[in-house]
Amino acid sequence: MSVTPETADDLIVIGKIYSIHGVRGEVKVYSFTDPIDNLLDYKKLTLRRGNDVRQAELVSGRSHNGKFLVVKLKGLDDRDEAGLLREFEICVPRNLFPELTDGEYYWYQLQGLKVINLEGQLLGKVVDLMETGSNDVMEVKPCPGSLDDRDRLLPYTEQCVLNVDLVAGEMKVDWDADF
Repeated sequence: MSVTPETADDLIVIGKIYSIHGVRGEVKVYSFTDPIDNLLDYKKLTLRRGNDVRQAELVSGRSHNGKFLVVKLKGLDDRDEAGLLREFEICVPRNLFPELTDGEYYWYQLQGLKVINLEGQLLGKVVDLMETGSNDVMEVKPCPGSLDDRDRLLPYTEQCVLNVDLVAGEMKVDWDADF
């Protein structure tokens, strides 16, 4: 593993190291990819925790009960050394992501978009997305110019999200402000 002196602005977080596994330097990883083992497709990784940024190479990995990954990084052979990587985000450059078809978006593209209802009222900005059993849900928090100071959870469905304009930095939703 090598240390990188500066952080890269074009990195997307695809997972997070949360624990060690065994005595040979393997780490447990929460994967944010879908399916979770898609993270294993990326061999060159950037690890980031605050201003500490390091380059790493994936040697091997496997799914453990479908809940997390067990990952082996090149040059990481010691349990204590592996423990020092807790809470490091696993990142890759966005240009490595596959192209999507029209109307499809990665979550990172939706985060930060202004959310505007049919009446033209600003409801806030998308700060996070989460999976639920039936559909993804956007967490919308108030921002300067918002209609009110309410946090909202909006479904990311065709019925709710009418238009996404990445250039304008906004999405139009069919959502009553009184919900």
